[in-house]
Amino acid sequence: MKDTSVSKQYLSLPALAVAAAVALSGCGGGGGGTSPETTAPAAPTTAATSASAAEHNSMDTMFAQMMIPHHQQANEMSEIILAKDGIDPKITDMANEMIAKQTSEIQTMQGWLTAWNEPSTMSGSASPGMSGPDMEGMTGSPSPGMSGMPEMKMMTPEEMEKLESAQGAEAEELFLTQMSAHHESAIQMAEHQVENGSNPEAVALAEQIIEDQEAEIQEMKDMLAAQ
Repeated sequence: MKDTSVSKQYLSLPALAVAAAVALSGCGGGGGGTSPETTAPAAPTTAATSASAAEHNSMDTMFAQMMIPHHQQANEMSEIILAKDGIDPKITDMANEMIAKQTSEIQTMQGWLTAWNEPSTMSGSASPGMSGPDMEGMTGSPSPGMSGMPEMKMMTPEEMEKLESAQGAEAEELFLTQMSAHHESAIQMAEHQVENGSNPEAVALAEQIIEDQEAEIQEMKDMLAAQ
């Protein structure tokens, strides 16, 4: 991952090069003594990479911990609609694209949490509520102690069951409506990350989520209008 702070780690390379040159001259050109010095400058690269991976704040951590299960539920919704017969190919194409994109993003965020030595899920007392939307406005519980953090709004089991049991045009309309509301919640969390996160890669992903999901919401609105 690229991080502007990494360049600071390389400020010491000239000094290391001088030190290596002095050490080499002191060895009198002996073949047995040159190998360790020639590999020594590689160490700052590892240190810089580790430092870059560790640079994050609590908002970066919460963004990843919240967005991962949110993406996972979106994938589950897409899999439900894909399992049905007679669904508009435009909808199934979109569902497949969502799964591919969000699966990749899940893997990226899981990698960050590992690199940051952070848990993959939030602690029980800090976890946002898992209440679902009512299609007019999604409901949920805010995470305690994280002032200003949007609620993580998820589909309820009942709403997932409703999507599962629906067929044909009813299933198409329900999927498009539910997914649009689900996307709105993701956009709110991503906007908060852009404003408050510190890790450049996490902020960049949040910006990409906003761009992608706003476009998908508009596409789903157009599909609903055409029904």
